[in-house]
Amino acid sequence: MTKSQPPAADGRSARSRPSSRGGRPARIDRAAIARAAGEIPLAELSMRSVAERLGVTVSSLYHYVAGRDELFALAAEQTVRRLAHPVDRGQHWAVWFYEWAVYIRSAFVADPGLLKQYVDGVIGVEAMAENLNAALDLCVRQGFSVSAALRTYELVSECALGSAITQIRGDHARATGRSVDRVIRRMIVDGDRPLPRLEFLLTGGTIEQTFPFPDQITTVLLGVALQRDENVAEIRDLLRAESRAGAERTRPAS
Repeated sequence: MTKSQPPAADGRSARSRPSSRGGRPARIDRAAIARAAGEIPLAELSMRSVAERLGVTVSSLYHYVAGRDELFALAAEQTVRRLAHPVDRGQHWAVWFYEWAVYIRSAFVADPGLLKQYVDGVIGVEAMAENLNAALDLCVRQGFSVSAALRTYELVSECALGSAITQIRGDHARATGRSVDRVIRRMIVDGDRPLPRLEFLLTGGTIEQTFPFPDQITTVLLGVALQRDENVAEIRDLLRAESRAGAERTRPAS
């Protein structure tokens, strides 16, 4: 008569717990590794954290991925694919680009590690190609040339990327007690150099976040519309309506 395994602290027997030593190894492949990597925050991502999630040894991962850099690439692409791209509903090109800009800015601000992967080129064209093609197709249907559509896509993406970087830097500065307002006020009090224009702005409250992102991207898109000799007033109204709708969608439920 065999002796039963004692229950573990978590209430499961040793027989039922996943183990990375002995027994039949868990079945894994690159797709499973990519899914697991995509579920782990990039700041916590490592070969060990993925191995633990999959219930395998670290050494077994090396049969499928070359190392940490490739693991980060898989994780970043999985993250991009999980995020919802703007749907082509036949909306005005300016509305689509507004949605796209808000989407990528929000994604990067929410996960600064993802932004680093993007800047480093880890998120390759493979992860972005489908979305880029959808944007070009929508624009061409509305009178853009393919090259003009691509230039607009790049312009909007760069605006959103720059705004995300500013937001992330500002959040970090405030968290560490080095916000722009605090640093400038201290410089003024210390009197080590004259800063009359900045001092004037501070008397009105703050010099941070003076140009909200919805206004930034609207300015960019109205500039594109002006170059295309389109009805700027009509497009401005469309973007204002989209901005209000977006704010309503993100408003916490009462």
